[in-house]
Amino acid sequence: MIKDIIIFSLSSNIALTNKVCELLNIKPGVSEVKHFADGECIAFSKSDVRGKKVYIIQSTSKPVNDRIMETLIFIDAIRRANAREVTLIMPYYGYARQDRIASKNEPITARMVADLFTNSGIKRVITVDLHTPQIQGFFGVPSDNTTPSILFADYLKARLKDDPAFTGKNIAIVAPDHGAMHRARDLATFIPNTNIVVIDKRRPKPNVAEITNVVGDINGKVCIMVDDIIDTGGTILAGAKVLKEKGAREVFICCSHALFNGEAKKRMEEAKDIVTECIVTDTIEHPEFENSPNIRVISIAKMLADIIRSHESHEDIRIEYAKFR
Repeated sequence: MIKDIIIFSLSSNIALTNKVCELLNIKPGVSEVKHFADGECIAFSKSDVRGKKVYIIQSTSKPVNDRIMETLIFIDAIRRANAREVTLIMPYYGYARQDRIASKNEPITARMVADLFTNSGIKRVITVDLHTPQIQGFFGVPSDNTTPSILFADYLKARLKDDPAFTGKNIAIVAPDHGAMHRARDLATFIPNTNIVVIDKRRPKPNVAEITNVVGDINGKVCIMVDDIIDTGGTILAGAKVLKEKGAREVFICCSHALFNGEAKKRMEEAKDIVTECIVTDTIEHPEFENSPNIRVISIAKMLADIIRSHESHEDIRIEYAKFR
C-alpha cells in the first residue's frame, strides 16, 4: 500500500521523519534546502518524485517565516517534478495564535498562511493539536487535526501506576484557562478516576497572565495540566505555582508544542520543586531536552505513521487520534 509514497523532511522534524519512515519500513526522501546571503532560500528534492504520492513533514516553528517559505518552495519544486499528489503534515502550525481579530485593525494571519499552503497545490493537510478548532476550516483542502492525548495518557498511566492517587480518584486534569477545557476533557477520556479543574485567568498582554481563581477540587490531588503551547513558560508555571499553593500534592504538565523561547527551559528546570515533570512531544525538535531533570519528550512518530497508513488504505484515522471527537 505504501510502495508509491515518499516522505520528506526539510529543515525541521528531521529526527521525527526518520522515525516515521522506520516504522513504515521505507527510506526517507532526500531533500536539500539552501539559504543565500540575501535571505532567499531554495528547496528541492534529490529523490525521484515522478508519479509518487509525497508527504512532507515540516513544522513551521522558529524561524517561522523561513520554514514557511522552505515548504512553499519545496511544494512548487516537487509539483513541477510531476509528483502525483502532495500531503503536508505540519506537526506544529505557526501563526496559529493569530486566529481572530483581537483588537482593532489586526490581521487573521492563521487564515492567510493557510491560504498560502492551499494555493500552493497540496491535496490535504494534517496537523497536530491546532491552537483553536476553527483553524481547520481555514484550509481550502481536506484537513485532519489530530491529538496526542492518548500518548500523554499512556505515559502518565505507566508513570503513576503504583501511585495510590491513580486508583483512589485523586487525579485532577487541569485546564490552564477556559480555552483549554476541550483538551482537559480529551485527556480525561483516557485516564480513569479523574475530575476536571479550570484556572480562571486574564491575559492583559502577550506572555503575561493574571490568575484570579481555581475552579474545582485539587487539595491533596495529583494535578495534570494540559495545554497546546508553552512559549516562555511564565504563564503555565504561574498556574502550577498556584495549584501547589492551594494544596496540590504534585503537578505534571502536558504540552503538545514546546516552543520554549527565551529562558523557558531554565525556568522549567528551576521549578522542579513545583513541577514534577513537564511532558512534551517532538512536534518541535529540542535535542537539548535529552538530559533535562524534569522535561520528558514523547514521540508522535507512531501516530503519524498510523495516519499515513490510514490515508493510503483509505481507512478512518484511529478514533484515539481524532481531535474533538
